[in-house]
Amino acid sequence: MAATLQPVLPCFILLLLLTAGAAGAGRHAVGRTLVFILAGQSNMSGRGGATSGTWDGVVPPECAPSPRILRLSPALRWEEAREPLHAGIDVGNVLGVGPGMPFAHAVLAASGKVVPAVGLVPCAQGGTPLANWTRGTELYDRMVTRARAALAECGGAGELAAMLWYQGETDAMKKEDAELYQGRMEELVRDVRRDLGRPDLLVIQVGIATAQYGGKFLDRVREAQKAVTLSVPNVKYVDAMGLPIASDNTHLTTEAQVQLGNMLAKSYLETL
Repeated sequence: MAATLQPVLPCFILLLLLTAGAAGAGRHAVGRTLVFILAGQSNMSGRGGATSGTWDGVVPPECAPSPRILRLSPALRWEEAREPLHAGIDVGNVLGVGPGMPFAHAVLAASGKVVPAVGLVPCAQGGTPLANWTRGTELYDRMVTRARAALAECGGAGELAAMLWYQGETDAMKKEDAELYQGRMEELVRDVRRDLGRPDLLVIQVGIATAQYGGKFLDRVREAQKAVTLSVPNVKYVDAMGLPIASDNTHLTTEAQVQLGNMLAKSYLETL
């Protein structure tokens, strides 16, 4: 069966979309798309409905495509976003529903026409420890390159609004990684802000609810994540603990991802 092609939006069409219908006022300039980096590991890229070897294809209404929700493709072009949002990015894994689409829908619903579009920049890669995201690594460089490309594709009509970060399950497997987590995360935030020229960039990190392969240091990583919110300005914390977990005991269900997307949106909107 031939693969379904995503509609790629040429720059001039994107600019029309970003400026059409803008009205009202708010913290963000009217008519500017809000760009969000989505980074971390598998629960950010999404395994909702995809923990049994294949994706069940279920797309809740909160995750439905919308012409006002865009994603940066692997080819660094804006296109209409749809699940699985990380297709072509989180390579080598079975992908499902993540928090990005419900997050974007919730932000748009709360913003009305002040925000004409949300641009999502998928960067997550399953099974990756935080050490794989340090400055100079392949994943870090890919994330920064994609963020810069996303803003360039907006033709001056975009604003980098936040980085959404969900990662740490792999670091909960080893005591050393868990103990080094806080320092590594603080360094990551500083590096991203410096390399993207945004010293005040909002970072919203998700407190992990599970550990990969039953790792014993879940609580230690969670403590480190909470500590980062106290040691680094403008870093917020959204807790995934208590959300429904799939039968693999590691990944959030589709229902949970929808809830998480709404929680992330609420955290973002509280900063406006």
